Amino acid sequence: MRSEVIVVGAGGHAKVCIELLRDMGESVAYCVGALDSLENCLGVPVLRGDENLNILRSEGFSRVFVAVGSNRLRERLGALCIGQGYQLVSAISPHAIISPSATLGYGVAVMAGAVINAESVIEDFAIINTGATVDHDCRIGRAAHIAPQCGLAGNVTVGEQSFLGVGCKVIPEIRIGERVTVGAGAVVICDIDSDATAVGVPARVLGN
Repeated sequence: MRSEVIVVGAGGHAKVCIELLRDMGESVAYCVGALDSLENCLGVPVLRGDENLNILRSEGFSRVFVAVGSNRLRERLGALCIGQGYQLVSAISPHAIISPSATLGYGVAVMAGAVINAESVIEDFAIINTGATVDHDCRIGRAAHIAPQCGLAGNVTVGEQSFLGVGCKVIPEIRIGERVTVGAGAVVICDIDSDATAVGVPARVLGN
């Protein structure tokens, strides 16, 4: 079996994740991109089309990282890779600070400068982006994305496929539902139900 990692995705997010993987000592063999992707991504050859995943699997590649920014698509592609027998790896910067009591799932990205504190749980396919802080006892749901410079206080729950924009702040004990979008710079001081969009200081849910 081949030890190199296949990166699914060939855009800007993939570039960051390729560098994270290299910082971990991993070798990236190929990116699998969309039909309109460029021919290479940070020097990594790009194969266009998801059908290449099955071809690479038949050639002995077994390790994959899904580097796609869209939460829903990232989770779908992850499920596709699992179904084809791939092992999911995570991309975690050596310049992140992660508590030894924190729990990280599969296919997680943790960028440089991120902090994950005691007994927090980061579920599969989640992204903790550059400089984001996740304090004690938080739970970040499957395929959620905590954008750069966000600050989550203790005991915050973020549901699956939710997105917290750049620089969001969340006070302790808040519950944010699934598939929620919180706009950049918002300050969340109340719970937010699933499938909502909230913006502002303090954050308020937009109407239908």
